[in-house]
Amino acid sequence: MKIKFNVKEKIKNLSFLFIFLFIFLFQINSPTLNALPMDTYQSGPVTEELRLKIPSEFKKVWLQAEKEVWEPWLSIQSGFLGRQIFWDKEKEEALILVNWENKKLWKSISMNEVNEVQEKFEENVKTSLNTNVNPFELIYEGELVKQG
Repeated sequence: MKIKFNVKEKIKNLSFLFIFLFIFLFQINSPTLNALPMDTYQSGPVTEELRLKIPSEFKKVWLQAEKEVWEPWLSIQSGFLGRQIFWDKEKEEALILVNWENKKLWKSISMNEVNEVQEKFEENVKTSLNTNVNPFELIYEGELVKQG
């Protein structure tokens, strides 16, 4: 009786294994599992999206620092196509859309260099406001790809 039980259990386990292997092997050529190389995603324009908390009393200082620090630096970056800056009065939030020729050029910029520019930006703001803290909180950072 015990032997039959073990045989039935082994047959059951093997059946599950064969079913799993069949499903796995069948799915290998599925388009959803075939990863595309990164270059596929880097060929078209991409937009960097940044959202920041900008208190209304500091809006002018923020815009001036953007113009003095980020604008000149961005303008010399390879692949930079331009940017748009929006401000939501109700939410006291900024939306910055930075347009890049492609993701490869955008992401080729060293994070050390970006951090240095951010430090200059923050120093500019702190000096203008005579404070020790940066009052502009980064809420969201992402990317958008044009469709159609």
